[in-house]
Amino acid sequence: MTKATRRRALALGMAAPLIATHARAQAPWPTKPVRFIVPFPPGQAADIFARLMAERLTEVWKQQVVVENKAGGSGIPATETGKAAAPDGYTVMVVSSGTFGVNPSLYPDLPYKPLVDFKPISNIFLVPLVIVAHPSFPASTLGELIDLARKEPGKLSYASAGPGTSQHLSMELFKLRAKVDIEHIPYKGSGPAMADLLGGHVKLMMDSTASALGAIRDGRIKALAVTTARRAPAPLDTIPPIAETIPGFNSAGWSGLAAPSRTPPEIVEKIGSDVQALLRDPAVIRQIEARAGIPAPGTPAEFSAFIAKEIETWGEVVRATGTKPGN
Repeated sequence: MTKATRRRALALGMAAPLIATHARAQAPWPTKPVRFIVPFPPGQAADIFARLMAERLTEVWKQQVVVENKAGGSGIPATETGKAAAPDGYTVMVVSSGTFGVNPSLYPDLPYKPLVDFKPISNIFLVPLVIVAHPSFPASTLGELIDLARKEPGKLSYASAGPGTSQHLSMELFKLRAKVDIEHIPYKGSGPAMADLLGGHVKLMMDSTASALGAIRDGRIKALAVTTARRAPAPLDTIPPIAETIPGFNSAGWSGLAAPSRTPPEIVEKIGSDVQALLRDPAVIRQIEARAGIPAPGTPAEFSAFIAKEIETWGEVVRATGTKPGN
């Protein structure tokens, strides 16, 4: 073997590991299971729709997408887990109106910054909230409620799922925009509040359409208005939006996906484009609308802008009402 031949062989031998490493680096993502962290217990809207996405993305990616529930602490411990995860696309955070929209204003020492520590990927759904009342309540429309509240300031009261929840703050936003005074009665969850509404112990409540749907449909409570700018899906499409009485009003529960901030942009884009494609699939749309949700696909840039607007809106409400965690 000549010196030139030996040099060529040596060069090829040294290049082989580099070529193999490059091939591995370029392997299509994902090559192993993906984890979705949900900061709520099973059965809530964010969990239900995260599992729907996980099931469909498992088919698309040919890798298992596992949903891990880490409930409690207003979603803060779970979101910290997502923040600390390896930025490789294999841990994705399910984020919500509470964890990313409300918490930044509600908790001064919040250990994460939604638009700094995470890369938003895509929203998944909006769930309209709805002002509902016991059948004996004297107002049956939003206009009548506003008139009644202005005639009797501070005498009416409403129930919510608890302080700082989207139900509570959406009703407070309504009060600010309508310039009415209605007392807040916080409960530990939507279930106990709805039970007291059905029993007539409270007469008025802000709840999610998903939770209130059955009682509205059965006529056990009456719906006055939904919070989204457009009407909710059938069978709630006959309920007028608050925006028809108070122009520009728009509020909803929502949930989407975000990744740790150093996740490669090409992975963020892939997850986002695959989620957006699913949210335009008629079968997926039907599944979301059947639970009174509205599909809300969007690019990472659009979702980032949406989150920034949510932080601004709920910051205004928290400051105006003096809302603190637990009160």
